[in-house]
Amino acid sequence: MKNKMNLSEKYKAVRNYTEEICKPLHTEDYVVQPVVDVSPPKWHIGHTTWFFETFILKPYLDAYEEFDPQYNYVFNSYYETVGARVIRTDRGNLSRPTVEEIYKYRKYVDQAMNQFLQRDVSKEIEELVTLGCNHEQQHQELLMTDIKYILGNNPLFPAYKATHSKERNKEDFDSDSNNKFIKIQEGIYHIGYEGNGFCFDNELQKHAVFLGDFRIAKNLITNAEYLEFMNAGGYKNFSYWHADGWEWVKTNHIDAPLYWYFIDGKWHYYTLEGMNLLKLSEPVCHVSYYEAAAFASWKQMRLPTEFEWEAASEKINWGRRWEWTESAYLPYPGFKKAAGAIGEYNGKFMVNQMVLRGASDVTSPRHSRKTYRNFFQPNLRWQYTGIRLAQ
Repeated sequence: MKNKMNLSEKYKAVRNYTEEICKPLHTEDYVVQPVVDVSPPKWHIGHTTWFFETFILKPYLDAYEEFDPQYNYVFNSYYETVGARVIRTDRGNLSRPTVEEIYKYRKYVDQAMNQFLQRDVSKEIEELVTLGCNHEQQHQELLMTDIKYILGNNPLFPAYKATHSKERNKEDFDSDSNNKFIKIQEGIYHIGYEGNGFCFDNELQKHAVFLGDFRIAKNLITNAEYLEFMNAGGYKNFSYWHADGWEWVKTNHIDAPLYWYFIDGKWHYYTLEGMNLLKLSEPVCHVSYYEAAAFASWKQMRLPTEFEWEAASEKINWGRRWEWTESAYLPYPGFKKAAGAIGEYNGKFMVNQMVLRGASDVTSPRHSRKTYRNFFQPNLRWQYTGIRLAQ
């Protein structure tokens, strides 16, 4: 009974937190999709609900009646096993179903799930519910980043919340401008998750990796340090950039991190609280892998590999920004995809992406760990991404 109640309580807490994130939004905010990588908030609300309906209620709850058969087409993200779906670029064209209807859908599924979780459930179902909760926590962070992009591309730069936003400065963060480098000794380190808690399949299997001596920065690069790179002509000198990165800079006319604006002779930065003067002591944010690698090259250093990052994780300050690593997103030795649609969760994306480690200011509570492997294409920067140096 204790495990069952804990599972039910976790489900409710996760679902409530998603709705808490959306409380400051107006109806119009739910529908916007400025670019392909950003999904409208109402799609997140529907998709995370669809996950529980599709993978738990429909196969395991007797006599469950699907809320609307069309929703499988509307809210399926990338699961080929489950059938056809609206292409990602068209999510912003879904004026129907309405926000009100999607919340009715969410309430309908929650009622069924709450009833279902009062029963004794198998280990297989418990694992699926736990996966669904962690999946929704991933979307909670995406919700925050997507909301910021939607509002940050509004010409009025409106605030998500006037005060006490998810992005407020954390006073306990060590922003010591005298960034120290920590030496990590050569040796064999064991990488990957091992334990009885939850992890995603891409964190398995734990394996040994040999690392040579290296040094890694204790803290993240700050806005002040990144501004030095910009003032030194960092965006104008091809020698710091990968070829793809230099082409990206020229094609897109990139000359600063995302959300930076030079106004009346001063740098400003769009935050969830609206437009503010750039705080120089804060860790730089919203940079691409291309920018992170170019900055490291300018400093005559490099980014850490994901294995170096994990080996050093107990000695560095992390949690404010997802940190670009020098590692391509690849399977660990012994990695196996699960059967069916669940097997499409991570493995199918192991190509043309770079690994990020850590967490961010908008990562959901209790959703970060040192073995977590995030991953994005090297040009993307709408996520809360930062830079740590190694040598």
